Amino acid sequence: MTTRLHHLKPAAGATHRRKRVGRGDAGKGGKTAGRGTKGTGARGNVPAGFEGGQMPLIRRQPKRRGFKNPDKVVSAVINLSRLDEAFTAGDEVTTALLRERGLVKRGRPVKVLGHGELTKALTVEVEAVSATARTKIEAAGGTVR
Repeated sequence: MTTRLHHLKPAAGATHRRKRVGRGDAGKGGKTAGRGTKGTGARGNVPAGFEGGQMPLIRRQPKRRGFKNPDKVVSAVINLSRLDEAFTAGDEVTTALLRERGLVKRGRPVKVLGHGELTKALTVEVEAVSATARTKIEAAGGTVR
């Protein structure tokens, strides 16, 4: 015999009747209706984030939100067009020289990006060079170390 939808019912003991409380002192669940006396639980809903008197998590955290990764390396970037303006053919471009000429800020590793054109052969020796910049430097006759 196949089971029909109108024959389905919950397993025995899976359901029970709702306890009606707060319907007078004569029956069970009268007066305080199982909530005890006084306190937040007896009156209404507990406020969102309430932790029983302990300082709530939202107030324990610092006010300025967000995560700052201490290991993140932020490079000082410079484009090929700037190198083309600042250096002559055959020059060696180093991090110290870029800082000395005021092209990048102190204290950061330098990365050369490939925006713009390079018309001179330069020897570039910095912490990082993008793939585009590397191909353009080598195409102009320069080298990357």
